[in-house]
Amino acid sequence: MFNIRKETLERLRKAYPTGARVELVQMSDPYKTRLFPGARGTVVLVDDIGTVHVRWDCGSSLGVVYGEDLCRVIKE
Repeated sequence: MFNIRKETLERLRKAYPTGARVELVQMSDPYKTRLFPGARGTVVLVDDIGTVHVRWDCGSSLGVVYGEDLCRVIKE
């Protein structure tokens, strides 16, 4: 169910290193949290299924799910 290729996982971890600043582009959030496109946060880690865990500036810690949601690294 959560199979992700090793090469894909390595690419994600390289693209979203711990401490990188990111901006949310799109999220399919059924729980309707405070996250919205343009929200910013700091990457905590990329787990073994490719979820990018982020400490969002708004206080949320909802992860960016690989293949479902989208964020981008920003330069501040």
